[in-house]
Amino acid sequence: MTSKSKAKKTKQSEALGRPTREEAEDAVRVLLRWAGDDPQREGLLDTPARVVRSYEEFFAGYSVDPRELLARTFSEVDGYDEMIVLKDIRFESYCEHHMVPIIGRAHVAYLPGRRVVGISKLARLVDAFAKRLQIQEKMTVQIADTLNEVLQPEGVGVILEAAHQCMSTRGVHKAGVTMVTSRMLGTFRTDPSTRREFLSIVGHPGIVAVSNT
Repeated sequence: MTSKSKAKKTKQSEALGRPTREEAEDAVRVLLRWAGDDPQREGLLDTPARVVRSYEEFFAGYSVDPRELLARTFSEVDGYDEMIVLKDIRFESYCEHHMVPIIGRAHVAYLPGRRVVGISKLARLVDAFAKRLQIQEKMTVQIADTLNEVLQPEGVGVILEAAHQCMSTRGVHKAGVTMVTSRMLGTFRTDPSTRREFLSIVGHPGIVAVSNT
């Protein structure tokens, strides 16, 4: 994390009244007691510190500005004006309702205007929003709208496919279920041939019309 990002994260934390690390670890101990275990037993002594460190990784997206990720673009593409697709981007997120994992794949595409962005930035854009407390519908919109606002391409298409452990490990206990959400903007929304090409590339050729989140 850069010094600029750290400073921004500190300001955000102060604005939110973010607890200290010690307070966060104490909260984990409370949850361990509430679950019925003893946080002072040998196997759990270091668990609060481990949980807090893991949360720093799980929710690292709060310290990332998604728009900054797309700030550096390239115009020397020798006139390339066809669709750019990065598919099967694995992501790990956490349900904001139950704080359990959402594991899935993102397919991100855009039809460039004058400029393109490095492909790794598309994967980082997905992670910037995934590593937060999320619902899949909102995350789909955030990825697509940010890409559209910053790059101003001819069109954007985003599809997320994910399994939600809030559904498979609790509640209705339905494993093997995949939720699919999409967001189509510009030519991906208005031009059926562009949409069909995108769906075919990412492995959904049978979908005639994808509902927009």
